[in-house]
Amino acid sequence: MEFFRVKKDIPFMSYRKISVIISFAIFFFSVLFLFTRGLNLGVDFTGGTIMEVSYPQVANIESIRSTLDEIDIKDSQVQNFGTSKDALIRLPLTDNLSIADLSEKVASALRVKDSSVQIKRVESVGSQVGDELYEDGALAILFVCLGIMVYLWLRFEWRFAVAAIVANLHDVIIILGFFAYFQWEFNLTVLAAVLAVLGYSVNESVVVFDRVRENFRSPKMRRAKVTEVVDNAITRTMSRTIMTHLSTQTVVIAMLIFGGEILHNFALALTIGILFGIYSSIMVGCPMAIWLGTNQNNLAVTQTDQNKDNIDS
Repeated sequence: MEFFRVKKDIPFMSYRKISVIISFAIFFFSVLFLFTRGLNLGVDFTGGTIMEVSYPQVANIESIRSTLDEIDIKDSQVQNFGTSKDALIRLPLTDNLSIADLSEKVASALRVKDSSVQIKRVESVGSQVGDELYEDGALAILFVCLGIMVYLWLRFEWRFAVAAIVANLHDVIIILGFFAYFQWEFNLTVLAAVLAVLGYSVNESVVVFDRVRENFRSPKMRRAKVTEVVDNAITRTMSRTIMTHLSTQTVVIAMLIFGGEILHNFALALTIGILFGIYSSIMVGCPMAIWLGTNQNNLAVTQTDQNKDNIDS
């Protein structure tokens, strides 16, 4: 069912030079921020303790910081969390105190200052566990990327496979670039969002490239220009793209607004990934496929393809 049927082909590929410049600029700055600012890794990866505290009145952030200084805890971070009455305290690992002793020491000091304080949550990760999670997270992204590369290589002609791989990596780097520039906390939930975006983006690339390949093999478009074939394929998938992304983005935005601080960065990464996933599949992957020389000649239907299509049908 098509709710947004577009009758006239939209000339997306006439703007491909502009999109390449925009994509290269965003990609360049994302990589630059990753190297210069780096990711603000959460306790999941660095090790340490997170304490969520709540007050019946507005939490005095400066008072909490001064309390931590008085008990000689350096390099801690204190910020509002959710509401003005709640605060999140990030404590680094210390050599002379265990994680349990550290959290108890902080809780006792806060109660001395204000007996009405409530300790709502305490989460701790050791340094060894943090290192393992960091390595496992990096390996997870690597293996997912490799798996997608193999799948695309088998699924499509190599030009489409390379274009889809570039488009997917483009999305991941941009998400990481946003988190590096704004110094949003990068934790395990954000890593899960990045992996989800990889799968989501590859699905969009497969849908678009499938239609492009069908158009190239269609007798009706055998004499059409390459850009016209690609424009027609993208336009024909517009209804599906709008409906799929609109429904998905609605859920993610609801999660972003109402999901609370714990899910905030997770939803934020998904929002960025979905938006750029649409863009990259159309304005990065397709121009890349054209630049690599995709045309009717190298996508002509062979006897093997015909036999495969008969088996699939």
